[in-house]
Amino acid sequence: MNQCQLMGRLVRDPELKYTPQGTAVTSFTLAVDRRFNRDKADYINIIAWRQTAEFVAEALHQRPARRDRRKHTDPILGR
Repeated sequence: MNQCQLMGRLVRDPELKYTPQGTAVTSFTLAVDRRFNRDKADYINIIAWRQTAEFVAEALHQRPARRDRRKHTDPILGR
């Protein structure tokens, strides 16, 4: 069995579906930055089956982007 470990960003939430036989299947996409060129990413389509599919659908969710920024004032400089 081949194994691959990827670290990246979840492009969208996984879609859990069931085959007519009742087998769970989910698909999702990871955006993986290239090692030597961080400006480019590869998009990897992944399909998981059975218990792995159910776990992925429950555990992996896209996080909302943080849009709030705190304004910091330096007490010494006053800015």
